[in-house]
Amino acid sequence: MQRNILRNLIIILLFSASGIAFGQKEKPKNVSWYDDKTLHFGFCIGFNVMDFGITPSQQYLQSDSLYPEVSLLNPGINIQIVTDFRPAEHFDIRFLPGVAFGQRNVRFYKDRVLVNEQQRLESSFLEFPLLLKYKGERLNNVRPYIIGGLNYRYDLAGKKEYDDEKPVYLRIKRSDLYYEIGPGFDFYLPYFKLSVELKMSAGLRDVLVHEPAPGYPQYARAIERMKSRIWVLSFHFE
Repeated sequence: MQRNILRNLIIILLFSASGIAFGQKEKPKNVSWYDDKTLHFGFCIGFNVMDFGITPSQQYLQSDSLYPEVSLLNPGINIQIVTDFRPAEHFDIRFLPGVAFGQRNVRFYKDRVLVNEQQRLESSFLEFPLLLKYKGERLNNVRPYIIGGLNYRYDLAGKKEYDDEKPVYLRIKRSDLYYEIGPGFDFYLPYFKLSVELKMSAGLRDVLVHEPAPGYPQYARAIERMKSRIWVLSFHFE
């Protein structure tokens, strides 16, 4: 249900911004000297929602096994530096190193009954996205685009060992490579360009450390595979 809500938000963003663009009459354009430069810079502030795509172990079908799922989606924050290289009129290559903070909550059920406190997995990412931006035609002071590419993330909050003082019985790997794709719109304002962008970011590897926690092996063994997913709403200032 939560993923359907996110998908609907993308559709609403596309239709809303399309209405803004096509509903405009021709009027003077704001100066966009930064678009004419081969290289320009900026910064980005974004909000994320982190999720896991969990494949339960086949053992969960047994009566004495647990069933895992992500129960809550919590907002996080992204901060990035924008480096934009323009090799052609409609294409930009963008490098946006930065940091991202968020968390995910995994709950375990047995016979549809919650059996324990949720497993709260916090992440503090260093991220290094390299993205290709394809820009459509500018209409007045709005320009649509799509963006896609790869993002290497390293989780500083990933733990090498379990913490005996905290009731967390799952560990996730520190590094992962994500593919990213999404739509966006450039809004040309009098003194700068504001870009609003919504991206889906999906990890390529199983990030679960399959070494069970001492005394609590049932949690890691209930999961066959766990892949990271992140949705990001970004505001770029260039």
